[in-house]
Amino acid sequence: MALRLFNTLTRTEEEFRPIEDNHVRMYTCGPTVYDFAHIGNFRAYTFEDVLRRYLKYKGYRVTQVMNLTDIDDKTIRGCQAEKIPLDQYTARYKKAFFEDIDSLRIERAEIYPEATKHIGEMVAIIAKLRAKGIAYEMNGSIYFKISSFPEYGKLSHMDISQLKAGARVASDEYEKEQVSDFALWKAWDESDGPVFWETEIGKGRPGWHIECSAMSTKYLGNHFDIHCGGIDNMFPHHENEIAQTEAATGEKFVNYWLHNDHLVVEGRKMAKSFGNFFTLRQILKRGYPAVAVRYLLMSTHYRQQLNFTFDGLEAAKAAIERLHDFVGNLGAVSGGKLNPVVDELINRVLADFETALDSDLNMSAALGAVFDFVRDINRLIHDKHMSEVDAKKVISTMARFDTVLAVLQREDAALDAEIEEMIDRRNQARKNKNFAESDRVRDELLAKGIVLEDTPLGTKWKRKL
Repeated sequence: MALRLFNTLTRTEEEFRPIEDNHVRMYTCGPTVYDFAHIGNFRAYTFEDVLRRYLKYKGYRVTQVMNLTDIDDKTIRGCQAEKIPLDQYTARYKKAFFEDIDSLRIERAEIYPEATKHIGEMVAIIAKLRAKGIAYEMNGSIYFKISSFPEYGKLSHMDISQLKAGARVASDEYEKEQVSDFALWKAWDESDGPVFWETEIGKGRPGWHIECSAMSTKYLGNHFDIHCGGIDNMFPHHENEIAQTEAATGEKFVNYWLHNDHLVVEGRKMAKSFGNFFTLRQILKRGYPAVAVRYLLMSTHYRQQLNFTFDGLEAAKAAIERLHDFVGNLGAVSGGKLNPVVDELINRVLADFETALDSDLNMSAALGAVFDFVRDINRLIHDKHMSEVDAKKVISTMARFDTVLAVLQREDAALDAEIEEMIDRRNQARKNKNFAESDRVRDELLAKGIVLEDTPLGTKWKRKL
C-alpha cells in the first residue's frame, strides 16, 4: 500500500510521491531558541520524527533540514534583558534543545542551519524581490507586497479580497485579522541595541519569515517534497514563506504541507504566553522517563488535539512497561516446536501496522495492532505453543516496529552484568535461608530502579520506568 498524507495545501489525503525516486527532501520548522522548549513544541518534533522514521522504514533516503531561529523579536528581547550578546544568550537554549531531543529519541536531522549564519542568503532573496517590484522600502524597512502575489492565502484558505492597500505589519507573529504586507527586513533602531547587520539592503535584521525561505532553499533546492510544522505556523509564517519564495524563484515551493494540531491543557493550547506549559526537564524532575513523554506525544493522531494529563503520562509509562515485559518474556522462551500460527500473526501485524501508518500516519491504529499482537503471542507463550525460533522471529518483528516507535530500547544496558551478579547473590542468600541479606539485596536493586519477580522459572528482573 502506498503512503498517503493529508496535504494542508489541498485539504485532501494524497498519495506521497517524492520528486526524486527514493529520496525525500523535508524541511521542519525548528525551535526559536529564546527559552527551554515546552512539550507542546516537542509534539511537533515527535510527529516529524515519526514521519522521518516511517519514510526510512519504507525504504526512502531522507534529507531533513530543521532550522534554529536564533534571531527574532523574542531572542533580541531575551539577550537585552540579560545584557549579554545574542549568540551567548541563544547558545544555552540550542544546547538544551539537542539534549532534549536526544532524551526523546528524536533522530537528528541532517542539517540544522542557524538563522544568524544565513543573513547573506536572506539578503539575496530580498534583493531579488525588490528588483521584481514585489517588495518595497519604507523608512529603511523592506516589506513584501501581498497584492503582487495573487495566490496569497492558498495554504490557509484565506480570503484577502478585503486587504487594505498599504497596511503593514512589522512584528514576526500576528493574527489572521492583521493580514497585511509583512516585513522582510527590519531597519535598525535603538530598541535592537547591538543586534544588526550592515548589508547592501541597509542596516538592520531579517524578519522571521524570510529566514526559513532562505535556509530551506539553500539546502533542499527551490522545490522540495515536504514542509512540516505546528498548525499555528500555517498563518502567517508558512503562508508568507510560500509567497516570498515562489515570488522570488518562479517555481512551486513545496509539494506536501503537513501540520500537527496543538497539545492542550484543559482545552487550551499549551503555550508560554498562557503560562500553562511544562518543559521536558520539569516532567523528568517529577520522575517520569522521557520515553513515556515520547509515547504520549505520538500516540494520538498528529492532526488531532492532544490533551496533556499526568494520568495520560502514567498510561504511556504502563504501555511501555508492557512492551518491555513482552520482549523480556520472549527472551526466556527455549526449545519447543515451530508453530505456523506465529508466522500468520507476524504477517498480519506487519500488514496492519503498515496499513495504519500508510493512512496519514495513523499511529493510534498502528499501536492498536501492535498490542493485539502482544496479546495473541502472550496466549501462545502461556499455553506453551511457542518455540525459541518463533520467539526470535517475534523479537525481530518488534525491533522492526521500534525503528519507527523508538520506545523498546532500554537504557544502561551495560549494567546488566552487575545486576545479574546481585541477583545471583540474592538467590544464594535465599538458598542459605539468609533472608535478611536477601531482602537487603532486593532493596538495593529496587533503589537502582530494578524490580525483581520470583517466578516458577526463576527470578526475573526489569527496570522501573
